[in-house]
Amino acid sequence: MRRTLSLLAAALTLIATGISLSAGAAPLPRSAAATSSAHLGIRHVFVIVLENESYDATYVHNPHPYLGKTLQRQGTLLTQYYATGHVSLDNYISMMSGQAPNPLTSSDCQLYLNFNGTTAPATLEGEGQAVGIGCVFPSNVKSLADQLTAQHISWRGYMDNMGNVPTREQSRCGIPTTDAIGRDDTQSATAKDQYAARHNPFVYFHSLIDSGLCRKHVVPLTALRANLKRATTTPRFAFITPDLCNDGHDTNCAGPDAKGKRTGGLASVDNFLSLWIPRIERSPAYKHGGLIIITSDESATSDATSCCGERAGPTDPEPGISGPGGGRIGTLVIGHCVARGRHDAKPYNHYSLLRSLEDIFGITSGGTDGHGHLGYAAASGLRPFGHDLFSRCPG
Repeated sequence: MRRTLSLLAAALTLIATGISLSAGAAPLPRSAAATSSAHLGIRHVFVIVLENESYDATYVHNPHPYLGKTLQRQGTLLTQYYATGHVSLDNYISMMSGQAPNPLTSSDCQLYLNFNGTTAPATLEGEGQAVGIGCVFPSNVKSLADQLTAQHISWRGYMDNMGNVPTREQSRCGIPTTDAIGRDDTQSATAKDQYAARHNPFVYFHSLIDSGLCRKHVVPLTALRANLKRATTTPRFAFITPDLCNDGHDTNCAGPDAKGKRTGGLASVDNFLSLWIPRIERSPAYKHGGLIIITSDESATSDATSCCGERAGPTDPEPGISGPGGGRIGTLVIGHCVARGRHDAKPYNHYSLLRSLEDIFGITSGGTDGHGHLGYAAASGLRPFGHDLFSRCPG
């Protein structure tokens, strides 16, 4: 699912001509200090991102039993959780940095281009939003990974199929190979390599690329099995991206899914989750304060609804293409302090997820609001996950 070619062409014209872009909306009010979640006892967080399905398709009418029934009995389903845009990449960027969609991230960055065509620092408006358009943000635009590194908290991105064909992308970090005009070679799957750079948010931040953090911390998914053997080798934060078949993006997949099938869609999601969730749940790290968050990038394109007072960024007035958001997707949370078999109707979105992760890991300084929250995760009144979700925690 992509923006129209005319929108992409217009965005490229803006970069090429250097047309100035208005900062737009007035600054957000300063948000209140974060409520630290350290007392929750959550030590390890595993985030798994699926693709392109509505809440109803994934959790209500899903005929595949593992995600459709089994996993829901293990945790709390956030029934009013919303994506922040369409298509894919803009949502990954939002959940890792609080940056709103712009015309190129909302086009899945078919061309792997620097933000505003340069690596010079971006102008940040009052909400911490980078003013301009492009894909790879300059080093002054930070991500959760930067925050964790600064706090000496271990993290890793685990990318399914990354490096299977080294001529398509790097085997560490996963920066895509490009042609003379910057076209991303990983935009579609091949029989041997179903990795997609647009589902790997870490390759879109110069702060991670130029410092070597991306190459050090973003690794093939195959590394996760060995890392799970000991709590000391399991990162505190693990961001897991299945490949284009395993995440449900493709159907009639170019290559095999986690169980050797090529069906794709929610059938392959079940195959992936039924293999990897038990591995995570058996790990020493998970047994002592582990949390699993299964979310999706976006709903079906026809659903552009939003929640939580979501605001558009400086350059993309309709993040949902035809509306204000990326639609209702739902999110399933399993693990420490979370009730089993429960539904939670409090409204959340990808910015809420980022704010919640910052709070869980005790990041309480810096960021857009001075209290550790980046971009729109610092929005006044935005709700992080609270005791409605962590209902089994003391206090």
